[in-house]
Amino acid sequence: MNNNKLPVKPPFYYGWIIVAIASMAIFFSGPGQTYSISIFVDAYLAHFGWSNTLISTMYLFATLLAGFLLFIVGRMVDKYGQRRMIVIVAILLAAACVFNAFLLGPAMLFIGFFLLRLFGQGSLTLLPGTLIPQWFVNKRGRALSFMAFGSFLSAAALPPFNAWLIDQVGWQISWLVWASLLFFLFVPLAFVFIRNRPEDVGLLPDGLTKEQVEKESKETGKSSIDEEAWTVKEAMRTRQFWMLLFCVAVPALVNTGIVFNFVPILAQSGISRTEAAFILSIMAIVSFPVTFLAGFIVERVQVNYIIALSFLGQIGIMFLLLTTNSYSAALIFGIARGIVGGFEAISIGIVWPNYFGRANVGGIKGVSSTVMVIGSAFGPLPFALAYDTFGGYEEVIYLMMLLPLVGMIFALASKKPSKEKLVLLKNVS
Repeated sequence: MNNNKLPVKPPFYYGWIIVAIASMAIFFSGPGQTYSISIFVDAYLAHFGWSNTLISTMYLFATLLAGFLLFIVGRMVDKYGQRRMIVIVAILLAAACVFNAFLLGPAMLFIGFFLLRLFGQGSLTLLPGTLIPQWFVNKRGRALSFMAFGSFLSAAALPPFNAWLIDQVGWQISWLVWASLLFFLFVPLAFVFIRNRPEDVGLLPDGLTKEQVEKESKETGKSSIDEEAWTVKEAMRTRQFWMLLFCVAVPALVNTGIVFNFVPILAQSGISRTEAAFILSIMAIVSFPVTFLAGFIVERVQVNYIIALSFLGQIGIMFLLLTTNSYSAALIFGIARGIVGGFEAISIGIVWPNYFGRANVGGIKGVSSTVMVIGSAFGPLPFALAYDTFGGYEEVIYLMMLLPLVGMIFALASKKPSKEKLVLLKNVS
């Protein structure tokens, strides 16, 4: 199919179809996400007799290896385009699900985790996040908030769905179900409807016309869709880039550690696996409407302030988790976590194109995604070690509170960089 032609011509801006497909991509990254994999952990423990520490260790190193490869995926996005990469990655994720249906030992578990994390949690989350900024500039916040619907629907639906599926047909067949959904449903839709940039099909970002852009340029001297184009090397020369990378790593590490061990954490309060899965769904359900509010706010408020606010909330919900001793308390935690997660998801997603433009957003977000996945890799193991050492999770949760505290300071110090100042510093040096 010609990539320079639209498959349909809707009565509205085609970018919103792109948002819908990007949202589906985020949804179908689910098999590689911690909230989905965590539901399989109990089944693995029962089937193979492995320890929690063994599984967490395999998960850590598999995720680490996947994370180190994500910057390559980001560079490939800038070179080959989102459409081709999303289709290829979705096919490979379907193959990864098939592989995970036939696990026999720890070595295969490691490979299975690696494939799921690379193509699911890593690549199929990275790619839609680079596609939306190509189609939207001024309306980027609200577009990302609509895209986030796929993330929260996935987080809400997959834990109880996986729990039900495993109970009905077993964990092996459950992986084959996800492989079929990816290959026969999502891949064809992505191939038919995705286009890389609005300019490729004769459109402009935000649905603006050439006349509107020309009029705005004459009146203000600059169009609202014009952005500074930073290369990866230029971005890496700013202190904001490195502080924001830390801000990306913190929620990835803390949230993954909590979610991966969520079932055993709540089990200490007598809460069952099914009830814990429902709490995970509550988080996603609450986050969804919050993202719409966050999407409009980040179009008007500096995004680093929103990131700092989300870190403050992260500290608060960790205190809540420590005091959770009943199902009703767990529900309150889930609601609070959902609110924080809504602001966190939008602010972390929009900061890179807002700060460094859309020209090389694939490479820049590729580095960010590498750090995010590496952060998530280190999340589960400290919790597992704390449980094996202390018989609980209280100590490690207190320790983890230091990370969002530092992240809040870094976020407040990360104002939007200017290429003019970067050039002046280079000339002075």
